[in-house]
Amino acid sequence: MDERPARRADRPATLRERLRALPVFGDDLPGLDPDAAPDDPVTLFVAWLDDAVDAGVTAPHAATLSTADAGGRVDGRTLILKDVGPAGWVFATRSDSPKGTALRQNPHAALTFLWRERGRQVRVRGAVVPTGPDASAADFLARSDLSRATALAGPQSAPLSSRAAYREAWDRALERVRAEPDLVLDTWATYTLDPDSVEFWASSSGDGQVRLRYVPAPGDTRWSREMLWP
Repeated sequence: MDERPARRADRPATLRERLRALPVFGDDLPGLDPDAAPDDPVTLFVAWLDDAVDAGVTAPHAATLSTADAGGRVDGRTLILKDVGPAGWVFATRSDSPKGTALRQNPHAALTFLWRERGRQVRVRGAVVPTGPDASAADFLARSDLSRATALAGPQSAPLSSRAAYREAWDRALERVRAEPDLVLDTWATYTLDPDSVEFWASSSGDGQVRLRYVPAPGDTRWSREMLWP
């Protein structure tokens, strides 16, 4: 018998009640079979990313980048994955931004991908290294005019006096981008997160949860795999 007190129909739900009533995942989830997982995490990640794209997941390449500065203050923000391969997971930002500053002070970070509609999450942790000026310039030039104007308009995360001041600076930056198509912001940087741990988590309908972690095999270029309690 449910001994929880019944809520009166005429009483508005509390925030706690509303949150508990929200759905988390759907009913048709692909799950994860550890025995069928590939030998390396990049192959599995790309397969999951392709699955999310094919399933119509909104912004499947979005991830939360978590950093900690020299004082141990933790921060997180959402950004877009640029590439992934044997070297690691690639993202970009201004090197003078708060995340760029934190990465100079403490190059260890984590990326978290959540594909809610597929009941899947991936956590990637490791050291972050700049990819160099050529790769950074190529990435900046591949961005749209509007995106490059946003990066050029002003120092990211600095105090802003007004929306009008931003719009004026952004308009000037857009004019400059269109007048100088080869212009590259000198503080733009791409980074690669070289993982020392890649964890895959999946929920499935009526079959619980599965966690599978890849870690580099000691003294080897291959990966070892281990299951974790959910």
